[in-house]
Amino acid sequence: MNRQIRQLALGLMTCYVVLFATLNYWQVAQEEVLSANVENTRAVRREFEKPRGPIITADGVIAAQSVPNPDPEATFDRVREYPTGDLLSGATGYFTLSFGSNQVEREFGDVLTGSTTEQQVRALTDLLSTEVDNSGTVQLALRHDLQQVAKFLLGGRTGSVVVMEVETGAVRAMYSNPGYDPNTFVDAPFEEAQDTIVALQDAPGDPLLAAAYQQRFMPGSTFKVVTTGIGLEAGVLFPEREFVRESEWVPPQTTDPIENYRGSTCGGNLAEVFRRSCNIPFAQTAIELGAERMVAGTEAWGIGEELPIDLPRPAASTFGNTDDLDQRLPLLGIRGFGQNEDQMVPMHMAMVAATVANGGRMMSPYIVEATYDKNGRVLDRADPDVWKTPISPQNAALLTDLMTGVSEGDGGTARSVTLDGGVRFAAKTGTAELGLIGDPDLVHAWMIGFAPLEAPKYAIAVVLTDLTSTTADAATGGRVAGPVVKGMLDYLITGEGASVQLGGPR
Repeated sequence: MNRQIRQLALGLMTCYVVLFATLNYWQVAQEEVLSANVENTRAVRREFEKPRGPIITADGVIAAQSVPNPDPEATFDRVREYPTGDLLSGATGYFTLSFGSNQVEREFGDVLTGSTTEQQVRALTDLLSTEVDNSGTVQLALRHDLQQVAKFLLGGRTGSVVVMEVETGAVRAMYSNPGYDPNTFVDAPFEEAQDTIVALQDAPGDPLLAAAYQQRFMPGSTFKVVTTGIGLEAGVLFPEREFVRESEWVPPQTTDPIENYRGSTCGGNLAEVFRRSCNIPFAQTAIELGAERMVAGTEAWGIGEELPIDLPRPAASTFGNTDDLDQRLPLLGIRGFGQNEDQMVPMHMAMVAATVANGGRMMSPYIVEATYDKNGRVLDRADPDVWKTPISPQNAALLTDLMTGVSEGDGGTARSVTLDGGVRFAAKTGTAELGLIGDPDLVHAWMIGFAPLEAPKYAIAVVLTDLTSTTADAATGGRVAGPVVKGMLDYLITGEGASVQLGGPR
């Protein structure tokens, strides 16, 4: 009998251990997997039943909020709405029952529903209440007014605008077209919402992606800032360096020459080739550096790594396939001036400009500036953080002079762009020729920069994609992206945007 009891006890203990391990596996180890499964709506249903706080901009505009459901027969008492439509959806994302959530709605969902440990501790005094609204508020670094200006300046064209604070990494503008309006599907019946989302998934330009930080594009000559920084750090480039004036140059390992833009003759010292954006000198610089140093240099600028932003699924800029690049020197040279397989995320290009302005320190960008509890008390506030230091302060100062030449010097490719009030700025333009066989005139037009020059506060990157550029009507960075840069910086520095008040929830 004792033996049977022992066997029974052992069996019960084994079952308990198996049950305990299984529960831990599914509830702990597989929690993220189960939560991410689109077919698992249990967690979302629980969130829908909770009060959910607002998402507001830095200038106090509501970007997302929950309001009473107008349908008395509905399952849930509240519905989520997005008063700013497509203006801020790249940051807020959406929160739906059938299709989950993304962006800030997903990353900061615990704050919005009051589920963080700190919020729960602060709400202990409300434990006896039958209805507890412990929802929190998420405040974006983004400004609603800047989003409006960016949208207006793009004028329906495909592209992205990013503005960030030089010293902190706070992203004040991040607008891309095409985008989407979450209101078109978040509270729609399942079939209607599904049709809308499928249509957005199939639409040109991937509007469900926030292109400013989730897409990458050939950078053209804006990449010369990176190549110059690498060359200065390695001692290959210096202000007195002279380059032959020529219209074409044959690199090693090929008989096919590299040309300057539109076959122009270009050369001179470093300041001249930079402000005129000659291609050949930067191809020569990349090849002189060699594949190993050039690749290591791009990695120092964060190229190849996902951007360290507080939003999900950031893209990574790329220098392309680097296998056996020392045996493909012509391609190395072409990548030195931003063509071939170079691909840069628009936000990363804003970070490149900000790095020069910030003495060589590349700050981590952030979208969420602060979070608050139900009573408006701060839960967390963004802490500026240096991500990379690719160049020394001395070389950052040299690059600042070179970029100033682009906006002010003779033959500078951004010379046509002048800011109101005589505000000086530094810039670099880029016209990325995509080289498509079926559409050889297709380009991306770029401009990056920072201002005011004497005390840099804002860095900017603008890209307009898939433009047709011909000899008669050249869609260059200076001509096309330049006016957008001017409009944004004028508004920010000397226009109405200079007096906009920022702060916490109102």
